[in-house]
Amino acid sequence: MAVSGTDDAAGLAQGAGLAPVPQVAGRLALGDLGAALKAGAQDFAAMPRFGLFFGGVYVLAGLLIGWASLAGGEPSWLIPAIAGFPLVAPFVAVGLYEASRRRERGEPLVWRAVLGALKGHGDDQILSMGVIVFVAFAFWMIIAHAIFAIFMGTSGMGASPTEALAVLLAPSGLAMLAVGSAVGGVLALAFYAMTVVSLPLLVDRKVDFLTAIITSLKVVRTHPVVMLAWAGLIAAVLLAALIPAFLGLIIALPVLGHATWHLYRRAVV
Repeated sequence: MAVSGTDDAAGLAQGAGLAPVPQVAGRLALGDLGAALKAGAQDFAAMPRFGLFFGGVYVLAGLLIGWASLAGGEPSWLIPAIAGFPLVAPFVAVGLYEASRRRERGEPLVWRAVLGALKGHGDDQILSMGVIVFVAFAFWMIIAHAIFAIFMGTSGMGASPTEALAVLLAPSGLAMLAVGSAVGGVLALAFYAMTVVSLPLLVDRKVDFLTAIITSLKVVRTHPVVMLAWAGLIAAVLLAALIPAFLGLIIALPVLGHATWHLYRRAVV
């Protein structure tokens, strides 16, 4: 009897001690986004200690990045740092995925298990994704600073925040912001496609990180409208949450993190 490529892959995965190859759900609608958000808000309300902890860590990291940029006399690093900061959010949310997974299955909600989610299934696959996350953030910072140097030269380097704002509002500054936003948007979309499903999948199942990334890309390719709408919603919420000195992220990050778990559960079977 002939065996399909999917069955072959599933057999190899099981032989290697991994879970069967994940399959993308055949149907995902815009209504699933609202359902995922509602479930995410319910998770946050049911176990706020985890959400407030991870949200607080994320906010503190953002404030430290901002302080380091200004205190070091390099305000030109502040905008790309703030723009790229959401790139690390999926990795910070790993503990939230584990909390949602445990609540869904009725397992004990204990700090040791939630914080230990970074270890994954003892195979370092989530930590490997973490390396990719932080390399992507560093790559964005290098690209953003190169764009700044091309358009601005040394203008604004070491300037005060007021002087730096005046430089950014000049024609060359506005052109730099336009190009940087376009490049950053493309990088962010590519990174989103790689991580939106892969990290919750690695928390949920024992698969390798390459399989998780491929599955995430397949979900985005199979349901482009829904997943692009989710990307836009995440970007809008995080941007609004950044405005009050990052403080809105204390609520936004955990709700979106829990909601991403529930969207993953609807997208992958």
